[in-house]
Amino acid sequence: MPDLPSNARVVIIGGGVIGCSVAYHLTKLGWKDVVLLERKQLTSGTTWHAAGLIAQLRATANMTKLARYSQELYGTLEAETGVATGFKRVGSITAALTDERLEELRRQAGMARSFGVDVEEISPSEVKARYEHMNIDGVTGGVYLPLDGQGDPANIALALAKGARQNGAKVQERVAVTNVVREGRKVTGVDWKGEDGSDGHIACDMIVNCAGMWGHEVGRMAGVNVPLQACEHFYIVTESIKDLKQLPVLRIPDECAYYKEDAGKILLGAFEPNAKPWAVDGIPKDFEFDQLPEDFDHFEPILEAAVNRLPMLAEAGIHTFFNGPESFTPDDAYHLGLAPEMDNVWVACGFNSIGIQSAGGAGMALAQWMEDGDKPFDLGDVDISRMQPFQGNKTYLAERSKETLGLLYADHFPFRQKATARGVRRSPFHGHLMERGAVMGEFAGWERANWIARAGQTPEYEYSWSRQNFFDNVREEHMAIRQNVGMYDMSSFGKIRVEGRDAEAFMNYVGGGNYSVPNGKIVYTQFLNNRGGIEADVTVTRLTETAYLVVTPAATRLADQTWMERHVGDFNVVITDVTPGEGVLAVMGPRSRELLNAVSPADLSNETNPFGTAQQIEIGMGLARIHRVTYVGELGWEVYVSSDMAGHVFETLYDAGQDMGLKLCGMHMMDTCRIEKGFRHFGHDITCEDHVMEAGLGFAVKKDKPSFIGRDAVLRKQDEGLSNRMLQFKLTDPEPLLYHNEPIVRDGEIVGYLTSGAYGHHLGGAMGLGYVPCKGEAVADVLASTYEIDVAGTRVRAEASLKPMYDPKSERVKA
Repeated sequence: MPDLPSNARVVIIGGGVIGCSVAYHLTKLGWKDVVLLERKQLTSGTTWHAAGLIAQLRATANMTKLARYSQELYGTLEAETGVATGFKRVGSITAALTDERLEELRRQAGMARSFGVDVEEISPSEVKARYEHMNIDGVTGGVYLPLDGQGDPANIALALAKGARQNGAKVQERVAVTNVVREGRKVTGVDWKGEDGSDGHIACDMIVNCAGMWGHEVGRMAGVNVPLQACEHFYIVTESIKDLKQLPVLRIPDECAYYKEDAGKILLGAFEPNAKPWAVDGIPKDFEFDQLPEDFDHFEPILEAAVNRLPMLAEAGIHTFFNGPESFTPDDAYHLGLAPEMDNVWVACGFNSIGIQSAGGAGMALAQWMEDGDKPFDLGDVDISRMQPFQGNKTYLAERSKETLGLLYADHFPFRQKATARGVRRSPFHGHLMERGAVMGEFAGWERANWIARAGQTPEYEYSWSRQNFFDNVREEHMAIRQNVGMYDMSSFGKIRVEGRDAEAFMNYVGGGNYSVPNGKIVYTQFLNNRGGIEADVTVTRLTETAYLVVTPAATRLADQTWMERHVGDFNVVITDVTPGEGVLAVMGPRSRELLNAVSPADLSNETNPFGTAQQIEIGMGLARIHRVTYVGELGWEVYVSSDMAGHVFETLYDAGQDMGLKLCGMHMMDTCRIEKGFRHFGHDITCEDHVMEAGLGFAVKKDKPSFIGRDAVLRKQDEGLSNRMLQFKLTDPEPLLYHNEPIVRDGEIVGYLTSGAYGHHLGGAMGLGYVPCKGEAVADVLASTYEIDVAGTRVRAEASLKPMYDPKSERVKA
């Protein structure tokens, strides 16, 4: 019978590599009463059959930081625990078979340099020199990362489990959690059942869902949404190959394949474009170290290409054809953090086939978050609160997972859109826009018009790293906004209503701005954490004496609402998501007032409706509330209209605009205009680890308020001075394009990377934002330097500015 306590500080559910890592890191921080429960045997879900590739470079600086931490940890675990992890730094090669893939690899190499990762761009002949067995026909180039490695997945997990036990954790196999007991927004304990028929209950302060492909099911048990779906994942292992020496890990993404030398054999794995979801209706109860049925027909195209690429495979017999399940999330990023629906349910699962390389760092980051109550650094890429409630829908997950597995090795083109599980969330203007040539992208489940096709133009993306087929469309939309008038749909942005007798006091506590303002006043503001980092970037409109509307980015609505709810305390307020209730049309440009005057009797003059105010007006035969704000840097209004009248208001504005040359626009235009104005983009330019003062947003924080979250950190930074400054950059050569993560070169040295990038069509060049270290320096010193941006390995001269390069005094906005 299991020897389990009746009480614990934390119960970790799941004994794969991530559950073992969380237990290990919590005990390293001195936590006692840590209990890990595994339904069968440690590693018996997906960890045991993982390929064990351990790469350093990920898509963002912090994800790279976590991957590098994993490597360093695995290199020391054997000495600490006596369990061999098999970790070896063998290096890795990624080879391109097309010019487009080579451009992607060169941009990734630049990103690696800015993150401090050792990387080398190599020619086809250098690929051959490092991997002699490879047929390099068709290879256009590659990158080599000398410090990448590989390890033994099961032993890494067992070493972490042993380390956790050595530090006092209780790690119990063959005990399943059968129920999670809840009271309101808190878990109070778990019921368990042993394989021997025993059962019991553990009262606990919190739980961590590390259940891997069972994470969705365990999430439902705990009252939280954990969207993930198991898919079949295939690889083969050859017979022993005579005289085969240690080789780097080899990836050929254009052939969906990776290769690993292991004990004189070759493992060939695949991330095929059309994956096979598995166990959509539930995983078998007795699943343990199980394999799935072979499907050679599905794998055969990969194998055929592989035999051509590595001719030795034609001579080597296949020792093992393996098919095992791996869990995948809707966006190919794992789930980490405090679940938004509950106050003591943590999540670490859904690792999209990179669990071994991620587990060390993810376990460390989650343990530190649990210890401090705050994220140790920006984890927005993987924070579970980014997931939308509908994404737990099983039909949606099965459909989306067919694509996400293959996207790991697909070309990662800028603006690439998911093709599966589309059309779930549509604004009231969706049909009107589609009839007029809108090309939709998907964001947080919303269908959003990204650009508008011309008559006769095919309304779909043609992806590339250079100018894509919509480049000129966006330029025309951009210039309409700058010179005339444009209209676009902003309905997807989150709308959260905060109301109650304490609404004003609550807003003044949770936000950095001053909300003691007249009804109709709009306040641009940030929600800060105790370090002065930016948790949310919002506009807040005072609707009445007791009600405010908080407008947030579409993807962060749930996270921002959860942040507010967790800080309600004794304030008497009600917080409600009202996003679907209103459609929002942005009417922007020098002639936007003229267009609105054509359809409304309202007075839109500066005297009656100055910048930063809202008012109720008539439009056509309907009613709307117009907010005079802008994210594109022009005179304009956001028109909020109830969903029932949205169609009428669209038609009224559109018809009235035909004689004025009104242009329908999309989200890509909004991004190109905002970057000319230097407006920050939450999640890229500003995150929870970026201090509001260093982000150049100190003007939005009212430091004289007596009490608000983050006040002390703001005053401290004001006294000690800035360590970094956000600059705006514009390439002097109009041809290259910027996306984000390109290295910033100051006086010949890499000092940072662009947090965002887009093309400034009015200013005539690619533009970006990024932080530059400046401790002890005057502004003049920072701007006196020479700046370049590394674009796919080529350094391009750039102008730098602290002030917006477009309309620095906002005269056009307030016209």
